[in-house]
Amino acid sequence: MTAWICATCGVQHVDTPGPPRTCPICADERQWVPRDGQRWTTLEELAAAGHRTVSRELEPNLVGIGVEPSFGIGQRALLVRTPAGNLLWDPPGFLDDAAIARVRELGGLAAVAASHPHFYGVQVEWSHAFGGAPVLVPEADREWVMRPDPAVTFWAGTYSPLPGVTLVQCGGHFDGSAVVHWRDGADGRGALFTGDTITVVADRHHVSFMRSYPNLIPLPAEEIERILAAVAPYAYDRVYGGWWDRVIEDGAERAVRRSADRYLAWLRVHRP
Repeated sequence: MTAWICATCGVQHVDTPGPPRTCPICADERQWVPRDGQRWTTLEELAAAGHRTVSRELEPNLVGIGVEPSFGIGQRALLVRTPAGNLLWDPPGFLDDAAIARVRELGGLAAVAASHPHFYGVQVEWSHAFGGAPVLVPEADREWVMRPDPAVTFWAGTYSPLPGVTLVQCGGHFDGSAVVHWRDGADGRGALFTGDTITVVADRHHVSFMRSYPNLIPLPAEEIERILAAVAPYAYDRVYGGWWDRVIEDGAERAVRRSADRYLAWLRVHRP
């Protein structure tokens, strides 16, 4: 059987003899199905088409892993290294032997996690490549796990898979949308890995928040406040968004607050 990968979002689905009829993640209002219909692929087809993984050191003990040419939504993963093990965050929809070998060189995997269902990628493939490493999924997003596996472990609220590394459920984009707080990131000033739970925008001085980015569905004020409250206990000076160039290098905590204030101010403009 074949574990099919949605060609639009890059999320791998359960092993079946033939491709599923639909990708529930793309059929949801937060994503989209191409005009020519649902399309599927496999790891083998992607490799034959020339896709490959690339890695870059982003700062000490943090490595980015992406796919060239870009596939699916195009996120790059983050591998954070600690003395107790490594966490892979936001795995993309393609994996090859080069990526596995590189991560083995860096100490393997203690766990895999993602910011939200659009970025689940081939998370179970990563788990299988590293001895069944836990795949950490928020309980609130259980219904969006398209490839169930014994490695999938559910959590809620906050969860610390490694010392100094904390998953924080923020909600907003999805009920289980999450970020990672890395205490030792940014030379000890702290870093957040946000995917697009808190998305870094093009100017790299601000962030934004949406229910749907491709379909431009905003979030209400109470969701923004909930996200801010979730990350408030954590000190951080840097934010890594979901793509290579979407990073706020310093002053990130102020930037998130400033961006939220801007968003909330526009919501109030036309309020009675």
